[in-house]
Amino acid sequence: MNNFMISIRRFFQNKNTVTIIGVLLILVVLFLGYRYQINSAVNPVSGIPVATQTIQPRTLIESDMVDTIQVAPIVLSENVIRAKSAVVGKYTAVNTVVPEGSMFYKNTVVSKEELPDAAFVDIEKGQIPYNFPVTMASTYGSSIYPGNYIDIYMKSYNESGELMVGRLIENVKVLAVKDSSGRNVFENSDESRVPAFIIFGLNYELNILLRKASYMDAFSVDLFPVPHGTQVKTGEGETVVSSQTLKDFINANTVPNDEITAQQEADAAKESA
Repeated sequence: MNNFMISIRRFFQNKNTVTIIGVLLILVVLFLGYRYQINSAVNPVSGIPVATQTIQPRTLIESDMVDTIQVAPIVLSENVIRAKSAVVGKYTAVNTVVPEGSMFYKNTVVSKEELPDAAFVDIEKGQIPYNFPVTMASTYGSSIYPGNYIDIYMKSYNESGELMVGRLIENVKVLAVKDSSGRNVFENSDESRVPAFIIFGLNYELNILLRKASYMDAFSVDLFPVPHGTQVKTGEGETVVSSQTLKDFINANTVPNDEITAQQEADAAKESA
């Protein structure tokens, strides 16, 4: 027994032996660590929600729209939603289409309370939204898109019965194009929606001016959008007039709205405070 213990002691006191054992231990540690990393990268994660169909923007996500699959961890980013319960009952974000088979991401799914109307999100400070009625024809076959710039033209008979036409408001940015149900015309690629309203922002003075013009039925006022930079061709007997002439004509034939203007400015001041 003593000879055996002496032999073991001499074995471990040998520098070469210690070096070999150390190298082997390092190799074992490296192998186990490498194997753990590989397994962590390839062992599938279960329950990852994916879309069973193409889901359009601003759509309530229902249970039958979502399935779950196994996915290798290496393809899962921190932004991927990993539970079906975190998706069902939520809405797809504005201007976000979730393709069939796609995973859901945190920035593409929102609650109903978080779902904004892009038209009012994009409106500039100091402006009031205006809901301008249009038709398929007046939008040039639904060719006016959000982000386009338009001019608002006015056609009307003056006090002398003469037909006049001119550009009332220039260079207005379109914020949204909606159908008669208030749905954005261009956000759903599966439906053909007919434009009924164009939403844009105007300052207080122009907003009231346009609203007053829209009520001047006695003068057969017709308001219509034109792509900015386009020259409107006038018909026979139509007199082209300046924007100022149209503004003076509107104000001369409507009741002053100083009280409304003052109230709108006061409301805007409260919102910005």
